[in-house]
Amino acid sequence: MNRKKKMNKVLNAKIKKANAKNQPSNKPRYISKAERAAAAEREAE
Repeated sequence: MNRKKKMNKVLNAKIKKANAKNQPSNKPRYISKAERAAAAEREAE
């Protein structure tokens, strides 16, 4: 692989990662098992 192609590959990968970080995520925020148990306990009361 020549030098220019290698550099472009590395730079494009960095750009792709940066763009992916800027996109909004559809995943819900992670809630730990302990927090879920505490929330369920509060709901029961």
